[in-house]
Amino acid sequence: MNRHLLRAAAVAVGGLLLSPMLPASAIVGGAPDAGEHPFVGQVFFYVPDAVDSRFDDPGGWFNCTGTLIDPDTVVTAGHCTYAVGVEGEVPADPLSGSTDVWFSVAEAPDYSVFPPSSTFVPDRNEERYETWSALLDASPQWSEAQSTFTHPDYVDEEFLQHDLGVVELSEPIVLPEYGTLPTPRYLDRYAGGAKNRALFESVGYGLEGSGPKSSFGGDTRRKADRRLVSLRGAYGLRDTAVMFSHAGRGTTGGTCFGDSGGPTFDITTPAIAEQNIIVAVTSFGQNYNCNASGSYRIDQPDDLAFIADPAGSY
Repeated sequence: MNRHLLRAAAVAVGGLLLSPMLPASAIVGGAPDAGEHPFVGQVFFYVPDAVDSRFDDPGGWFNCTGTLIDPDTVVTAGHCTYAVGVEGEVPADPLSGSTDVWFSVAEAPDYSVFPPSSTFVPDRNEERYETWSALLDASPQWSEAQSTFTHPDYVDEEFLQHDLGVVELSEPIVLPEYGTLPTPRYLDRYAGGAKNRALFESVGYGLEGSGPKSSFGGDTRRKADRRLVSLRGAYGLRDTAVMFSHAGRGTTGGTCFGDSGGPTFDITTPAIAEQNIIVAVTSFGQNYNCNASGSYRIDQPDDLAFIADPAGSY
């Protein structure tokens, strides 16, 4: 099962495994977040039937990005919550009820406490899960999920059409502010020529650069200013995929592997920027080099209804 290797940064602790549509796109270029978005955090999760070629048995760890919209609700991408484990086991329902997700709002989460994956290769993958999950549970830096939810219409082979997930934390993270949700069809206001005056900001923990044989950076919260390229997005999916710039006027960077699920905020004016409005979550990349990616817009009525009541959506 390679789907998460395509879409998220696969964690080796001591190295990243990448593979490149390419789901999951750290911020390429951009700048350190420097505390601007303390409610954006890193999502660390375990998929029990994912294939890790270093091990004889299945089970893989991955990173994404997510946004707190209240003390215990994280909005992220659907491919970051789908088929996640329940106490190390394959879930009965890949769309909901998983628990093997942890969330940290540290600007640079500390992974040095984890024994490297090489310690467990090739036949101790189950022990790796037990060791890492115990360390995560004991860490004050990481909050464990109570449950996860993936958009009820999500299909893994066509992930970018409903690429939205919610993580409910077992304990609240109390902060002065949180991300906020858009009104229905919010991005439509920037259709046509109006997009030329719009400005957005993407935030994530992903790689800062990637190629077919190399990668660098990651696991640090960064941000980049971006322009709206197209509401139609990749493959003509107007109501789902939306494209933001990686280069050009008003652009300071783009997204890459590990930024999946990370927010893109509307910062067109100072007054709008203060509202922390999430218009989309990073969804996919179109090549290994992280110079073209797409986001999933979350301003559709079905998405907003799902976020408002994820458990009641099935």
